[in-house]
Amino acid sequence: MKPLLLSLLLVSSLNGADLPSVVKQELPSLVTLYKELHANPELSLHETETAARIARELREVGLEVTEKVGGNGVVGVLKNGDGPVILVRTDLDALPVKEVTGLPYASTKVVKDELGREVGVMHACGHDMHMTSFIGTARALAKLKDQWKGTVVMIGQPAEERVLGARFMLRDGLFSKFPKPDKAVALHCSSDMAHGTIGLVEGFALANVDSVEIVVKGVGGHGSMPHLCKDPIVLASQIVLALQTIVSREVRPGDPAVVTVGSIHGGTKSNIISEEVRLQLTLRSYKKETRQHLIESIKRIVKAQAESASMPADKMPEVLISDDSATALYNQPELCQEVRKYIGAVIGADNVLTREPVMGAEDFSEYGMTKDKVPLCMFWLGTQPPAVVAAAKAKGSTLPSLHSPLFKPVPEPTIETGVTAMTSAVIGLLKK
Repeated sequence: MKPLLLSLLLVSSLNGADLPSVVKQELPSLVTLYKELHANPELSLHETETAARIARELREVGLEVTEKVGGNGVVGVLKNGDGPVILVRTDLDALPVKEVTGLPYASTKVVKDELGREVGVMHACGHDMHMTSFIGTARALAKLKDQWKGTVVMIGQPAEERVLGARFMLRDGLFSKFPKPDKAVALHCSSDMAHGTIGLVEGFALANVDSVEIVVKGVGGHGSMPHLCKDPIVLASQIVLALQTIVSREVRPGDPAVVTVGSIHGGTKSNIISEEVRLQLTLRSYKKETRQHLIESIKRIVKAQAESASMPADKMPEVLISDDSATALYNQPELCQEVRKYIGAVIGADNVLTREPVMGAEDFSEYGMTKDKVPLCMFWLGTQPPAVVAAAKAKGSTLPSLHSPLFKPVPEPTIETGVTAMTSAVIGLLKK
């Protein structure tokens, strides 16, 4: 059969399927689910009630469900004869952000974080929308089994915000205890796209992320006697300035990279030269080689600055690389082109937008980093009123971003598009 004829038949099959009416039928209960999830967020590694709710929803659809995979991870398997295996992923966790949206279903939850501080908790990154679209997709796939053949593995992943959950689930046997996927798809809310639209990025879509802490040591003393001390605040300031040359003078122009010092803490009083200053950095890149270069350059610059300040050997700074790192998300172009075709056939090709890569992070990338090299595609889901997006664009202003206490998706149309887009993509990839 000629490729064009096959494509036309596929589009006809998807359009002929009763997907829109299935989504419309499920929409009221999905909106209720969304508001319940939004009002009851849980921090990373504490998603016990959220995971139990997702497991219960999947069981009600008829999936074979396993809980406690890699911590609070949930795996649901829906088999429908012989065919490919497609992995669909949602994240479960929320952020330590106090919500100020004023919504009637806003989160008022306050918990203690790992340092014992009281913090508000909010789904400020849209994971509640991800979960709702995920459950809606499970329901639609179960009702439209006559349209596809194969296996769908649906996973609820914990600790995405700490870029830990994917690794935890993989280490616990995600690809060995359950059907190994041939392809994997996911969606993520966008804060600046209109609801009813989907965004796609082929190739690198999200960045490598490394968290670095620099402990700058000093010889403390009285502020009136600096000649008897070694001032770590001065040294830390010199380090901060010197770090700015890494991207501007060491990274090839056109190769994306970011070195940001996001936190600096030192000293207790105006007339005391302190013993220590701590800097916290985030590093962003796409290429593996660039990622390594950033880390090595930081170590070199920190050491050289300390030596230029005649810092004693036992007072040399420490450079600490956190385990909470993320690998760049690479959206396989061929898979993205398939997903674009299948979604566009249902919601309209003009509503499937081409987006630019960003330097945010997502551990969905981990599912493509094993020896199996599973192709990945994560697409963006519009969440905002079209008129609001257009007005912001006309004024050159920005809307509340992901992780903002003001971020608020419009529930009904966003859920409808999320479920329709994900379900059409999965049906297309598992076409009979």
